[in-house]
Parts: sequence; structure tokens; C-alpha cells
Amino acid sequence: MPPDFQSKVSAMRPTFSTELVNNPLEDAGLYVDFMFEKRALLFDLGDLTVLPAKKILRISDVFVTHTHMDHFYGFDRLLRLCLGRHKHIRLYGPPGFTAQVGHKLAAYTWNLVDNYPGDFVIDVWEIDAAWQALGTRLRCHRHFQPEPLAPRQMHGGVLLDEPGFRVRAAFLDHGTPCLGFAVEEKVHVNVWKNRLAGLGLSVGPWLKDLKAAVMQGAPDTTPVRAFWRDRNGEHERVLPLGELKAGVLRLVPGEKICYVTDVAFHPDNVQRITTLVADATQLFIECVFLDEDAGHGARKLHLTARQAGRIARAAGARLVIPFHFSPRYAGREDELRAEMEAARAGLAC
Repeated sequence: MPPDFQSKVSAMRPTFSTELVNNPLEDAGLYVDFMFEKRALLFDLGDLTVLPAKKILRISDVFVTHTHMDHFYGFDRLLRLCLGRHKHIRLYGPPGFTAQVGHKLAAYTWNLVDNYPGDFVIDVWEIDAAWQALGTRLRCHRHFQPEPLAPRQMHGGVLLDEPGFRVRAAFLDHGTPCLGFAVEEKVHVNVWKNRLAGLGLSVGPWLKDLKAAVMQGAPDTTPVRAFWRDRNGEHERVLPLGELKAGVLRLVPGEKICYVTDVAFHPDNVQRITTLVADATQLFIECVFLDEDAGHGARKLHLTARQAGRIARAAGARLVIPFHFSPRYAGREDELRAEMEAARAGLAC
């Protein structure tokens, strides 16, 4: 094995850590944590009981597929934990979402919130099929009275666009508009650690600034301050970004994490899902029923495990994580996984 290969592999740390909020037989939800920031994204607001408070308080953005109870019930826990804190969260959802969030908040009495030390702020973005987003700000210290935000056009279904990643959505059909989501890392920056030593440099917190400069498209002439501490004391050097990019960095395609649930199996949905999740690094997809119950699945507007596997195969997803199993299969979860994997491998039509 070439020495550079091992160095490269050891440096290829993922940007995101993913976990389903609940077990596959319970409420849907995906928690996407940032490995190098105190921040997380949440997809769906089902039962959040099992998420520790410290994890919930890392959440900056919540993306809701639709507001059936098992996807929206957890809003109250999020609200309860954030009240009294200086925290700002953005929520994204389909048509009608703003009113539904407002109805949740209107169920409570807010006459004493002026005494709370922190002003918890919620920005709600309601998306329509033309990707027009209407925004509303809801502040705790103003008793969550709605304040309109300037409308935004979410071109190409991109709901959130930051230097390192974007979140893209697709409109899907569950008898009601339902959003599917993809977190797309724009580029992954790997550090060749042995090459750092060749330049007389060492690892340290400065590498985060170096990666940020690359992600933001800074000019190659941008000075980068490399600083670290070892047993010989503190060290500092300033080098141009272009020299570091050429010498110690390798830019590779980023991760793509996709989340699809509560969708009917029909050609239009399949085409939209396949486009959204094409070449996914990780695909979280519902497998609600076995194919033997496909008729029931069609009436409920959900996917079977076989249908999910076929979609994953067509999309070229690398890792597929099935979830949102019907409780009728308690104790038979392996059958759902096996059926999905067989269809994904092309062993089942």
C-alpha cells in the first residue's frame, strides 16, 4: 500500500454523522450532526423523546416532510427545550405549514414570557410547488406574533445554501404534498497529514480555517495563518492558500445524505425521488410494507420494501438505510430489510 494512500484514508473524516431518531417501527426522523461544529439538522418532528436535550439544542434547521402527527408531534418538545434560551431555529415545510406552526403556538398562553432571559426565535419557511418560500418570524418575547419576512425563491428546490453544503428538496405525493430532502456537501476537503510534515507544518485548529477558506472559494493569494503547539512551544507560519491547496489538500466529491418517507409508488413520484437521491452516499428511505401487502401499501400511499429497493437501485445509492416499518411487522424487520436488499441487487422485479 503506498504511504500516501494510508495518510489520505486516515484524514478522510466525514463531515456529518447521521442517526435515525427512533427505531424503524416508530416515528420517522433523521438527525444529522456536524462533526466539526456545534450544530445539527433535523428531518421531521416525530417523537423526540429519545433525543437528549443537548442534541436537540444543537439543531439549527428543521425540515418537515408533511404534518401528519407522526412527523410533527415532536414540535412541542423542541419548543419546550428552547424556551428561555437565546436560540434561533429555522423550520421548513410544505403548503399550509406556517398556519400549522402558528396553531401549535396559539394553544399556549404567553403572558409571562417577557421575563424569560432568552428570546427564542423561530423562522418558518413555507414552500410552494413553484419553489416560492414565504417566511414568518415568531419571537418568544413578542408572544410569537407573526412578523413577515421577505419572500424568497428557492431555485432548483434549494432550501438552504451555505458555503460547505446545501439542502435540496423535491415535492412528492402522499395524498398531500410531501417533501423529500437531500443534504449535499459541495466538496470534501481531505488533508494529507504526511505532506503537512513535509512543509514543516503540523495539525491544529488552523486546519478548520484552511478548509473554510477553500469552501468559500477564497483566492489562492489569500494568506493562511498556520499555528500549532507542541513540546517545543508555539509555532506560526503564514502561507498562501494556493500553496496549501496544491501541497496538502485533496478535494473530492462531498457526501450526499437523502431522506425520503411517506410517498405513494407511482411513476411521477419514482422519477422525482430518483432524481433527488441520485448517487446518494446514504439514502434513508421508508419500507413500510412487505410486497405481499402491496395493495394495502397502495391504499395507504406508502412504499413497500421491494419498491424502495427498486428506487435505490435506479438511483445508484451507495448505502441504503430502510426505516418507517409498519408495526404489523414487529419481530419481522429482517424480512423487510431482506426484501429491500434483494430488489436493490436486482434479484426481485
